[in-house]
This record gives sequence, structure tokens and C-alpha cells, in this order.
Amino acid sequence: MDHVAILAKKRKLLQKILSGEKTIESRWYRFKKTPYNSIVVGDTVYFKDSGEPVSVKARVADVLFFAELNKEIFDDIISKYGPKIGIDSSYWEHIQDKKLCTLIFLKDIEQITPFNIDKTGFGMMAAWLSVDSIDKIKKL
Repeated sequence: MDHVAILAKKRKLLQKILSGEKTIESRWYRFKKTPYNSIVVGDTVYFKDSGEPVSVKARVADVLFFAELNKEIFDDIISKYGPKIGIDSSYWEHIQDKKLCTLIFLKDIEQITPFNIDKTGFGMMAAWLSVDSIDKIKKL
């Protein structure tokens, strides 16, 4: 399966992925939605900054799912993976109402020829798209 992760441009996460500083993508949700329990080792994740074309891809090396998040579980995640996710303990303020977490370990990160996607049917605010093949949403 292919996935598109849309990143907050102002946080410069795409540059951190390309530099190798960020090797784990995290998604934090109140309710179950993709990629929670729908991404597996070997899948491909395409990355784009909001408002920009897709320009990076990576393979999934490992995935961890956490449910019933609380401060103790969050602190454990941060102590083990925080720098590789690109967050620290202060991030709790932004996600303390979230109950689910997906950690996606990245490998084979590479910059690719940029392309746009069609988000029709996913919702304008969708920050994660999952498709059988990227070709289904790739604009030619």
C-alpha cells in the first residue's frame, strides 16, 4: 500500500526527514483513522509539505501502535523515540487529548521528482492518505 503524509510546512519536517534528523513519522489521533492499524512494514510513504507537491518517499521499516495514551505512555515514547520523531516533552500540550499514536520508522528515504496529487474524496483537511497505488491519486 502507498500512503501520503502531509506535513506542516512551518515546522520544516520534510527537511529534517531528508537530512536524516527525523527518522520516525508520528501521527496522534483522538479516534481511529489511517494510518492507525492500516500501515505495515514494506509500505511506501510519500511526503509533502502542505500546499506543495509530493517530493520525498520512504519505505516503512517498522511500525508501532499505541492506544489509551496517557502522560506516562507519552513520556515513555518521548524518552525512547523523541529525537527521532522530532518532538520533546513539551509536545504533550498539543496532543494531551489524543488517545492513539502511530510511530512509522522510515528507511530508504529519497528525494523524488515532485508531483501533485488529487485529494478528491479524502477531504481538504486530510493529512494522511492511504491508497492501493500512488498512481490512483497522482496528477499527470
